[in-house]
Amino acid sequence: MTGTTAARTYRDYSQPLWRRLLISREAAVIGALALVIIVSMISVRAFAQPITITYLFLDIAPILLIALPMTLVIITGEIDLSVASIVGLSSVTVGVLHQNGVPIPAAALVALLVGLIAGAINGALITMVGLPSLAVTIGTLALYRGLAVGLLGTTAVTEFNKFWTDLAKSKIGETAIPSVVILIVVLALVFGILLHFTTFGRGIFAIGLSPEAARFSGVNVERTKFILFMLSGIVSALAGIYYTLRFGSARGDNATGLELSVIAAVLLGGVSIFGGRGALPGVLAGALLIGTLASALRLANVTSDVINVITGTLLIASVVGTSFLAWVRNKRARPGGTKGSSPTATG
Repeated sequence: MTGTTAARTYRDYSQPLWRRLLISREAAVIGALALVIIVSMISVRAFAQPITITYLFLDIAPILLIALPMTLVIITGEIDLSVASIVGLSSVTVGVLHQNGVPIPAAALVALLVGLIAGAINGALITMVGLPSLAVTIGTLALYRGLAVGLLGTTAVTEFNKFWTDLAKSKIGETAIPSVVILIVVLALVFGILLHFTTFGRGIFAIGLSPEAARFSGVNVERTKFILFMLSGIVSALAGIYYTLRFGSARGDNATGLELSVIAAVLLGGVSIFGGRGALPGVLAGALLIGTLASALRLANVTSDVINVITGTLLIASVVGTSFLAWVRNKRARPGGTKGSSPTATG
């Protein structure tokens, strides 16, 4: 086992609870989020206004939604790059069906079914055929996007009932918080309980640490991964429905590039790209950090290109930082480091 995989271990639960909560990657991300909010409120004009909060949550809602199943997928050591294309495909499905007289609720159900099938195709190719998830989802990223663009071409469906578009942008009572936050909180609780408080969730971590060991422990590795990719597909479709109604437009190129923001949020939130480590609170904080930073920079008249550069830098920093900390922990755990041992013989 290489030095990289040797660092994929369970958390040290021998430490006090307060230490595990406060001295962790998730706590660092939450602290960074608080710092960015405070600095933005002080230095960026109009950032603290209610309308800014409303649009902040409306903008990052798809990222928050898709990041939930993506967290579980990456913890198993896999990845799903097709999520944004599924958003576009589900958006086009809603638009085409509604254009032909199908009510929005029925069109939304069909779009969810399309997302489920798209996720199942990913899962089948990975778990049954044995192809790597990176290669599979790069392929289906192009496939699903091609289908979405092919169904509508360069046109867009914009004639939606005002009730549904207003519902997608509605707020909770007299607050500035959009109603979609309720959906995000409910799904976050469901995924959080599934990941952190069930046998299924423990199997997810076990697969990320070692698929072979998980299989010997009784975890059905292939079935677990298949379920996770289906969850990723159906939640991406749900995000596509929201995306369509929020902007009142169904287009084949909707949400292009969204997968990068989702993966950046997941990795920034402390999930290991190698699998086996991660927690949903950190991921949610990571998504909020990226969204808050982007909102503040836009209000400060920073161009979208610069914002993309910053997001990419955060993604690289999160991966490099996690790998560096794992290397430091691994080196400290073995006095004398790896001197005198071959890298391929460690572990």
